[in-house]
Amino acid sequence: MPQYAVLIYTDDSAHALDATDEQLAEPNAHGDEVAASGAMRAAWAFTPRASARSVRATGVTDGPFVDAETVVAGVYVIEADDEDAALAIAATNPAIRGSGGVEVRRVHSGGCLG
Repeated sequence: MPQYAVLIYTDDSAHALDATDEQLAEPNAHGDEVAASGAMRAAWAFTPRASARSVRATGVTDGPFVDAETVVAGVYVIEADDEDAALAIAATNPAIRGSGGVEVRRVHSGGCLG
């Protein structure tokens, strides 16, 4: 079955290291729901953009790589019969109700190593 990466774009990640259960309730409930459906294969929530460090040929700088209104707050990989099914799953992500959204891309190759 094909796999699809769902990249979550929001104004910032809710997953600060000191985030409360209340602050994480909505994104975690969504992840639990997708996992319970059997579609979830992997998921990562990123910390807020303030903790990002960027590496370029000129050196390392504080902050995200691109100064943009939205950032990638996390990514998860799902299995779905086809792109339409993957889009239907992604459409349940709470990020789409605010100013953010999600991007769905079919996974070509790769996976966890070791």
